Amino acid sequence: MAQPRTEPAIPFEVLLYYTFVRVPEPNLVRQEQEYLCSHLGLKGRILIAEEGINGTVSGPAKATAAYREFMQRHPLFRGIEFKTDPAVGHAFRKLNVRVKPELVHLGLPRTWDAGQTTAPFIEPEAMRELLRSPREDVVILDTRSRYEVEVGKFRGAVTLPIEHFRELPEHMGALEAYKDKTLVTYCTGGIRCEKLTGWLLQNGFEKVYQLRGGIIRYGHEVGGEGFEGKCYVFDGRLAVEVNTVDPTVVGHCSRCQAPTEQLVNCANADCNAHLLLCPACAEALEGCCSPACHASPHRRVYDGSGVYVRGVNSKVYAG
Repeated sequence: MAQPRTEPAIPFEVLLYYTFVRVPEPNLVRQEQEYLCSHLGLKGRILIAEEGINGTVSGPAKATAAYREFMQRHPLFRGIEFKTDPAVGHAFRKLNVRVKPELVHLGLPRTWDAGQTTAPFIEPEAMRELLRSPREDVVILDTRSRYEVEVGKFRGAVTLPIEHFRELPEHMGALEAYKDKTLVTYCTGGIRCEKLTGWLLQNGFEKVYQLRGGIIRYGHEVGGEGFEGKCYVFDGRLAVEVNTVDPTVVGHCSRCQAPTEQLVNCANADCNAHLLLCPACAEALEGCCSPACHASPHRRVYDGSGVYVRGVNSKVYAG
């Protein structure tokens, strides 16, 4: 008896990209991006500002290839660098293209200009050597938020207790301690380091560098050696593998401290804290961070993912 034919799975990709370049008419670029992505069937989040473009989109590999080709021919974005990851489907539920005052908000007026030089780059290979042979005169600085760091970071990296990138200027006092050292910064894809290193140079830091392409490119080019845990990403995947050389789990459940890499948003809509919860604690508290949140009348229905999407399940309360 003939076996039923199964259609091969369509390969999907996730694209991560940004570039700082002067965009004279951001609203026209927004309209162009909305039309292009809708036509290609791409979903994701794209931010446009007078200082450039920053996006993450997902879709069938043929569609993402067409998108990359269009962007490489675009008079404003020619030469833009894409980080690509394979995917089993869309990493987003919808397309969202918005115009913003800044691509990443540092919280200071005009601290970075598209024509201003930021810190020089170090390549992934050089970063790997720094991790293999640490130096007392070199400090590796993680520029990401607390919940990202809890999932994974470079071995020995200095971190700051921030919930948002815009809080970094509040920690200038802590950074001053490293002013006489060589400071190597990193983030997910590189954009936050471009902005931060420009600000550091303006504030008297002289030996500042940034990892080219961030954690994602480091994982692609050198196998992620020395990166502990996973890398938090701002899409439906939540976290991705980086290290294929010497992987470790560094995350711990916020309730019982068991090793875990499961990220959730607290099911209490009034809290919505982003935290690590092991499967057992998440099940026991139905996705909440505490008994108090579990008792909230605004506790959302926990489906095991801990992800709540506006217009889908963000206001579906458990009772």
